Amino acid sequence: MIWRPDFPYQASKDAWIEGWSRQFWQGSTDHRGVPGAPGRVATLVEEAGARCWGRVYKVDEEVLAHLDRREQGGYSRHVVMATTWDEREIEGVIVWIGGPTNPNWLGRAPLGEMVAQILESEGPSGSNVEYLMELDQALSRMGADDAAVAGLAEAVRRYKLKQGRKAARRKARR
Repeated sequence: MIWRPDFPYQASKDAWIEGWSRQFWQGSTDHRGVPGAPGRVATLVEEAGARCWGRVYKVDEEVLAHLDRREQGGYSRHVVMATTWDEREIEGVIVWIGGPTNPNWLGRAPLGEMVAQILESEGPSGSNVEYLMELDQALSRMGADDAAVAGLAEAVRRYKLKQGRKAARRKARR
């Protein structure tokens, strides 16, 4: 909900939550993948000392109902405290977390496997690569340091560059 919120809101601010990291350990069969070929999307994972950057939105109950439907693929609501860039604490912030007991949980995987899955996955909301790259760019624009997202995005870029070079060499040999 950082780079393309698809809902009306009254206000939004960049913020972070303490004790959580963003990891691409959740499967998506309804947005960035399909049943039998899930995409890899972000979820929050408890991690001591971590700081997860994002945005907080002020919304009404109707929007919350929409978000509950949108995030139904293994996510559940949790309430946390967030801190804005100006160090203002906001109590009662709702986040959706896909934990290890949900049916779409993929968990940790070797980087190469995650890259391959992201490159191959596409669903009704678009490609998994788009999701990762847009998230990485949005976090970068806000000045947020998210090593997991940045590292995964860089690995996907390197792979695509390598594949492009191989294709160019094959074409040049013809």
